[in-house]
Amino acid sequence: MNQFLFSTSWWVPFYSLIGALVTLPWGMGIIKRTGPRPAAYFNLLTTLAGFVHSLLVFKHIWDQEPEILVINWFQAADFNLSFALELSPISIGAIVLITGLSLLTQVYALGYMEKDWSLARFFALLGFFEMALSGLAISDSLFLSYGLLEVLTLSTYLLVGFWYAQPLVVTAARDAFLTKRVGDLLLLMGVVTLSTIAGSLNFSDLYEWAQTAELSPLTSTLLGLALIAGPAGKCAQFPLHLWLDEAMEGPNPASVMRNSLVVGGGAYILYKLQPILALSPVALDTLVVLGTLTAIGATLVALAQIDIKRSLSHSTSAYMGLVFLAVGLEQGGVALMLMLTHAIAKALLFMSSGSVIYTTSTQDLTEMGGLWSRMPATTIAFIVGSAGMVTLLPLGSFWSMLAWADGLVHASPWVIAVLVLVNGLTALNLTRVFRLIFWGKPQQKTRRSPEVGWQMALPMVSLTVVTLLLPLMLQQWYLLPNWESLDWYILVLLLSSTLVGVGIGSTLYLHKAWSRSRILIWRIMQDLLGYDFYIDKIYKLTIVNAVALLSKLSSWCDRYVVDGLVNLVGFATIFGGQGLKYSISGQSQGYMFTILVVISILGFFVSWSLGLLDKLPF
Repeated sequence: MNQFLFSTSWWVPFYSLIGALVTLPWGMGIIKRTGPRPAAYFNLLTTLAGFVHSLLVFKHIWDQEPEILVINWFQAADFNLSFALELSPISIGAIVLITGLSLLTQVYALGYMEKDWSLARFFALLGFFEMALSGLAISDSLFLSYGLLEVLTLSTYLLVGFWYAQPLVVTAARDAFLTKRVGDLLLLMGVVTLSTIAGSLNFSDLYEWAQTAELSPLTSTLLGLALIAGPAGKCAQFPLHLWLDEAMEGPNPASVMRNSLVVGGGAYILYKLQPILALSPVALDTLVVLGTLTAIGATLVALAQIDIKRSLSHSTSAYMGLVFLAVGLEQGGVALMLMLTHAIAKALLFMSSGSVIYTTSTQDLTEMGGLWSRMPATTIAFIVGSAGMVTLLPLGSFWSMLAWADGLVHASPWVIAVLVLVNGLTALNLTRVFRLIFWGKPQQKTRRSPEVGWQMALPMVSLTVVTLLLPLMLQQWYLLPNWESLDWYILVLLLSSTLVGVGIGSTLYLHKAWSRSRILIWRIMQDLLGYDFYIDKIYKLTIVNAVALLSKLSSWCDRYVVDGLVNLVGFATIFGGQGLKYSISGQSQGYMFTILVVISILGFFVSWSLGLLDKLPF
């Protein structure tokens, strides 16, 4: 039985795909009498089946060797296009995480979107989300992974623009799609280049090729930068990071999936590309620079946000920046552990923030307060999620940060400063958000805010328990260090940064009536961070204006140069025809004479050009 489940574990992505396809009659309005809820139930059943299947496989695969399944899709002559699937503890564990969080998110969405008329369409899109992520987890083919990343891009566009009647939502969906397309286009160039020079796009073959590959510095650098661009767009890294902030216009259950799993999908591909990126020191340095800038910059920007979802989404960019930094320093195991702990904690934070939004009908932090006594389950979920995000002993993120810092304390000590700074600022921001939402005096929109129903509370409570039990899971998987091998200096440093951030956030004066500080220097700093260092305006002044200028130049050339030349030929033909018609005599001997003269002239020039006239005796 176990062997059968293991050999059929490649079928897990198709569970959610079947669920998404089954919901189409409700989503397209073909079935109206029953309402959209049966479509949601079908998706829940297929997701539950995928979760149980992957969980049973994961229990018995931990000590087994990875197995590669090759599926030949198309073959003609010497051209063979195949898909390789990897069944390993890491890939199956990733599927367990994806299907488990998706199952909780779908139950949560039943309560959050119970009154939405497009519930079936929403669950169908969540099914496509889950299918692409599950396929990405077991894919051992870069070509297949690229195709699944494209499915994620399309699903993001459709989910962000789910409430398409709102103009701001349409703009956010368009910007998210186009921003990701920039990275996807560059990634496609890298995929095509690899298929040419490596001869295969399967990761196992690429790893063997990378061990003996001899590329010029320019080729390896351009290849590495192209492969980085795709994950940078998916993970909202500088300079392709603006889309994640705008994507918060979509429904909150989609934000739960996007901030916990979808951004992690791009980071997972980056992790699998690490041996190829190691061919270029410039590519690794670029990862370090991008990760450091995004981690520190996004954490600072989160401090100035008054929208609850935007404040949390910027911290997602920051932690994915830490993953980029880990891959750039060739710490792949730490990157995986950080993605795991971040996904669970961030999903819990977005579920609790969604409960607040659902009951208060606002996302503005300045309109909240005093909810701790009215929403105890949501309050506990937010506290546990926040503790799971920062280095608070003994929760999961503490061990992932500690393992990273312990491995680099001598090789790259400056990384410790980055970790301490990002962790401290994150603790400060989460404490600030907690005080604005749950502490203080109740306001108009929070005086009568009840706790959410069981459909939203059950996933929150379940994920709270999982977050608290995550250290035991890590110990069960032998991922925690021994107490004898701990670097107590690093341990105290990380804990101190958390305590300092919580302390400053607890004592910082927060006046809800002040949307901006009255002190000039703080107001300038607040605007700088609140508007994301004015990067969008810089884009408009540089790239957007440059594209607009090129468009105007192209339009002028097309109108006056290309069309002018074509119109000139047309007018010349018309005038020539009109003028020649008056010289026509109607006598055939005149036509024959004209043809003979023209042919003679042409023959003379052809003979002269070929040098035939030089052989004549005269």
